Amino acid sequence: MTSPDNTYFIITEKPEYLSHINAGQICYVPEYKYRTLRPSSQLKVFPFGASVLLDYAIDMSCMSVLPAEWAKLLLAVPDREERLMWFREEAALQTALRLTVGNVVMVQEGEEELRGIVRYIGRLKLQSQSLNPLSATFFGIELQGADRGKGDNNGSHHHETLFSCAKDCGIFVPFSRVRPLVPSSLTPSAPEPQPQTEELSSGDRVTYFIGDTCGHGMVVDMLEKDGQSFVRISTDMDENGKTGGEVKVPLECVVKGEVPAEPERIDVDAPLVEQNTDLYMSLTVNSVVEVTLAAGNSYGIIRWIGPLADKEQIMAGLELEEDRGVSDGTFKNKRFFTCPPRRALFVKLSSCRPDSRFQSISASRSEKRPEQDDAESIGEMELSSVKTETVPPISTEQVNQILIGQMKGIQGHCNSCYMDAALFSLFSCSSVLDSMLFKSTTPQDAPIQKTLLRDIVNPLRSKGFVEGRHIMKLRQQLQRHGYSRSFTTDEKDPEEFLIIIMQHILSLEPLLKLSAGGKVQESYCYQIFLDQNHSLVLPTVQQLLEHSFHSAGLKLAEVPSCLILQMPRFGKKFKMFEKIVPSLELDITDLLSEGSLQCMLCGSMAEVQCTDCFKDPVFSQTGFKVFCRTCSTQVHCHPQRLSHQPSALDIPKGYLGRLPPQVLTRDKLELFAVLCIETSHYVSFIKHGPNSEDWIFFDSMADREGERDGFNIPEVRGCPEVGTYLEMSPAELARQVPRDMKGVAKRLFCDAYMYLYQSNSMCIYR
Repeated sequence: MTSPDNTYFIITEKPEYLSHINAGQICYVPEYKYRTLRPSSQLKVFPFGASVLLDYAIDMSCMSVLPAEWAKLLLAVPDREERLMWFREEAALQTALRLTVGNVVMVQEGEEELRGIVRYIGRLKLQSQSLNPLSATFFGIELQGADRGKGDNNGSHHHETLFSCAKDCGIFVPFSRVRPLVPSSLTPSAPEPQPQTEELSSGDRVTYFIGDTCGHGMVVDMLEKDGQSFVRISTDMDENGKTGGEVKVPLECVVKGEVPAEPERIDVDAPLVEQNTDLYMSLTVNSVVEVTLAAGNSYGIIRWIGPLADKEQIMAGLELEEDRGVSDGTFKNKRFFTCPPRRALFVKLSSCRPDSRFQSISASRSEKRPEQDDAESIGEMELSSVKTETVPPISTEQVNQILIGQMKGIQGHCNSCYMDAALFSLFSCSSVLDSMLFKSTTPQDAPIQKTLLRDIVNPLRSKGFVEGRHIMKLRQQLQRHGYSRSFTTDEKDPEEFLIIIMQHILSLEPLLKLSAGGKVQESYCYQIFLDQNHSLVLPTVQQLLEHSFHSAGLKLAEVPSCLILQMPRFGKKFKMFEKIVPSLELDITDLLSEGSLQCMLCGSMAEVQCTDCFKDPVFSQTGFKVFCRTCSTQVHCHPQRLSHQPSALDIPKGYLGRLPPQVLTRDKLELFAVLCIETSHYVSFIKHGPNSEDWIFFDSMADREGERDGFNIPEVRGCPEVGTYLEMSPAELARQVPRDMKGVAKRLFCDAYMYLYQSNSMCIYR
């Protein structure tokens, strides 16, 4: 729902007291602020269109979160009431997002509907001067046929050429005035077929059908005769089987691209001959495959299997990883599946083979790559045992034997590092969240839970290795659930993936319960946010958490089983601190909203807290400053602290006088993993044992064998050097030059993105 830097909103109800903010207005807030402050009832947002950058506090009930791409479309609609109306037409917005250059559309112009072709999608030049972080998206249309000359430009806007067409044949309009000539499917799974609307032009490769045969060639010209459209094609093979020649084919018998798109010439009316079916008969819808084309190997996912054009051959509709296809899932005016434009390709199923990149070991190591999921290659009796198998985390004693080395951990592929690092961190050596693997779930979500347990967690803990195809299977399942159409291709944030799994898929109880102003708010992770007045230079995680809670007025309503902390950094590039020192233990006693605390001076039961003393350099750099009444009186007699305003702690009656001071217990969490990112690649560190040297480092793409047709080699290595740096004094650690730090320690101290802490009492196997 967010762009990389900001979260966007549309005002759905005019706020009380703000006369210049109206329903239909679009606003934004930096994403890191939204993540930190979203439990609040109000949020300070910046409205679009303002000449001065001022923010306004608006009730959350008056606005709705807006996807960035929707915001771009809606900004082009000038009338706010109309904009709000279109915001509620989700189907229209989704249809507009699927429009691409080359689509044939109808444009509303006054009382007329004009026919045209989309030639440009994007901002108009004048918008670049705006203070706003997003520009409105307009559609540049070249009018066609009888509607030529009814436009107002030649593809230029304010002297900037955005596309080229004849004079008065161009028009720029918002999405609200454009609709596809052929109505589009409103959802990826809609059953209604749709024609392909891509226009043919000279030089395009095409497949043409004449009678019961088909051929391939290149478009030479487009012809009109007796009111019918024809395509003149230079063929690869003429009707006599000889190379070369030309044919004239009705437009409706021609489809853009080669189908089947293979280097060899194909006559589709030839009967299906016997062949070695072992290579492809195990392939099904959603199998990850590769196919050899004239341009080399291409990789994709099978989205459809069946016959084409009433022929007997079994074909496969592929969604490719790259824009090397010919459509968005249509063939000859019929829709078989939905994918991004130029990603669909139809080939013989027998031309497909399993994706060779998803292999655990190269052929040079003389080990056979598994061809199928474990559940497909074993009998029913074995399958049932796999389904119920539970494997405990890898212990410190087993790490060297099971985990260390190349081809260990989780094999990365195609921007999966965020998921690889998150899953390895959570499950390799910790069981704190194992409950999510066994809790009851809905039938539709059970396959994802099963994939996590059977195909990822169990192999990781028992063999120390998970093949990349299992991660791809999980990504495909998430994509089919509709959380993102790019889960199989694009990089995501680890917290986005974790929240989807924990909250939306497995409905796990929120890990974090925060108390603010007497109200409890729930979350799955916590973004550390600091005010500008902090004095931290080389902070520990303990200090960062305390300062963040202090500035936001937060407390923990209860001890979390797992605490996931996001470090104070904006995006993947800007880091607030050059180094952050890991706190191996996180003392959360002072952060709890209930319980008894000790006076920081005499050790008696504390009754008073002073937020003004929190940053006083006289006191220690960690811990909230709490006192018994006697010590508080003495501390605040000092001239420098006369202006402080200590407040009484809310101590439950049951605690008063119940425990002698010396037996007051401290609540602590233990660090077990750290996710790091330097630029755009996630790695992780695991603290797997009690000793200072018990650290391992995991990179799912540490090495690679082969290039385009190769595969990634994950690696887990020991990194005892981390312990050496943690034993240094703060002054000595501050003097360390990052590039000179030994081993991989620099990445832990300088690139931390997310810290994971656990309560040992909550771990299943402890």
